[in-house]
Amino acid sequence: MNTCFDSVAFLKNLTEQPGVYLMHDQKGKVIYVGKAKNLKKRVSSYFNRGALDTKTLQLVSRIAYIEITVTHTENEALLLENNLIKLHHPRYNIVLRDDKSYPYVFISNHEYPRIAFMRGKHHTQKGHYFGPYPSSSAVRDTLLLLQKIFKIRPCEDSFFAHRNRPCLQYQIHRCAAPCVHYIDPKNYAENVTLATLFLEGKNQEVFAELAKRMEAAAEALQFETAAMLRDEIQQLQKIQEQQNIFIEAKSADVFGVAQEGELISVYRLMIRRQQVLGGKSFFFESIPDQNWLHSFLSQLYFNETADLPKLIITDSPIDDRDLLAQVLFESKERSVRFISHPRTSLKQLLDMANKNAKTALTAHILRQQGFAHRFDALQTLLGLSELNRIECFDISHTRGEATVASCVVFTREGPAKREYRQFNITDITPGDDYAAMLQAVSRRYKRRLAEESVLPDLLLIDGGKGQVTQAKKALHSLSISLPLLGVAKGTGRRVGLEELVLEEGEKLHRLLPDSPEMQLIVSVRDEAHRFAIKAHRKKRGKERVTSRLSDIPGVGMKKRQALMQRFGSVKAIKEATILELTKVTGISESLARRILETLTS
Repeated sequence: MNTCFDSVAFLKNLTEQPGVYLMHDQKGKVIYVGKAKNLKKRVSSYFNRGALDTKTLQLVSRIAYIEITVTHTENEALLLENNLIKLHHPRYNIVLRDDKSYPYVFISNHEYPRIAFMRGKHHTQKGHYFGPYPSSSAVRDTLLLLQKIFKIRPCEDSFFAHRNRPCLQYQIHRCAAPCVHYIDPKNYAENVTLATLFLEGKNQEVFAELAKRMEAAAEALQFETAAMLRDEIQQLQKIQEQQNIFIEAKSADVFGVAQEGELISVYRLMIRRQQVLGGKSFFFESIPDQNWLHSFLSQLYFNETADLPKLIITDSPIDDRDLLAQVLFESKERSVRFISHPRTSLKQLLDMANKNAKTALTAHILRQQGFAHRFDALQTLLGLSELNRIECFDISHTRGEATVASCVVFTREGPAKREYRQFNITDITPGDDYAAMLQAVSRRYKRRLAEESVLPDLLLIDGGKGQVTQAKKALHSLSISLPLLGVAKGTGRRVGLEELVLEEGEKLHRLLPDSPEMQLIVSVRDEAHRFAIKAHRKKRGKERVTSRLSDIPGVGMKKRQALMQRFGSVKAIKEATILELTKVTGISESLARRILETLTS
């Protein structure tokens, strides 16, 4: 026990009223905040040596003094405790470091409304907000579904106002192209209404309207339109069937918990309007407070932007849950019911949440190793809401010959080599790196959009302001907005003196070469450079080999391809025998002799 703190004298005069206690260390820093219905009884429990576990003993050993705030009721104590935890971030409390506002689906007020991702309900843009969703990926999945079915535009109003022909979104059937009046305002408004009903959970009304349109199209012999509407109905019905398990929980948050060593993982599964909106993981170091789940929930729901469900489901009972429900009702003016150890379909939900908590914990431990801390540092430096995937482009050529672009992908686990791609650059002025970058980025993300593939959280460009500008131009043409960062060679092209260029052309302050942010940037850039050079050398060698073969009379394109397909390289062709060469279709003995004479001369 800490000899600096006289617990006997302190407890002797301590009140039995409700209130909050703040434990301070020798430096005066708050290390723990707690609330109590009876302050004397609760604080005394910390000094009962025989009933304490190791972590609580460690907490008590650091107490220099305890500060007391008496409240009128236990309700007031709960609210004050929550505020003080957020203020002081005590070491031994559960601290919910979740200060980002939740994402929403946004439909604007416009003649042709746009549908978009928005973070935070209180936004300057006027329109309708649907949510909140637990993560940005959940919003993007919803947006993708709505675009595919209802063809609502995602582009900014400024982009929309200056179009004279449809963009890629129309070509891949995700937009009705209202910018060029391919759909009249009335029909577009009807699509927006259906999307709104879907977001409000009124699926039956959406089904009825789509079925009505399908029948009308069939009667008018517009069979292609009718078939399209049929497919949309089937897709929505499939989603509806997947949600049948959640009928019992129309509005619920289900909390799964997993623990390994000192780490605790909590997974929040959000269900609204009988639909699973997705989940979000929270991670904490193991703490001495046995009421940590109660503390976690109070911090989560007392947030001004928090969305309170009608039902909260947990695996273990929550201490003082009646108190928590009462205070939530008073502050949110909404009632909530707590259920622990549920049965029937609710148990399936809890099993799902627990499984996700375990999976998330395993992934979190992996993220703490290797590249994880570098990703976190770069995310903080650039002020990104998420940074789980980086894609980097580089251009390689020899005086304009055999220009190749590389794209490498890094995740928090390191390089994702299966997702690397290379691009043979054509139809540009040899040596024009700007045009090459524009073509590579355009081709990459045009295909990613068409394949409905995940986009990166950061696009890294090997180059300065010019290359970054071209990448930004390519993304803008596809109605994509991604954070961009250029890595330009520094003075004398020396390693460690690289300049970081933001998408606006501004230079980021120089980082130390051994900083985690710079280590990540350089490792990704170097990998893109290595991959580009490898692809360039392969292409250059192949082109030079092909040119040598093309100089041989009687060896046309088909025979060159057949030779390369069989032997793989000019070196292998040169080392082959006449008999081996004649086994290639179209190669006679005399032509085989001519090939060997030419290549060995």
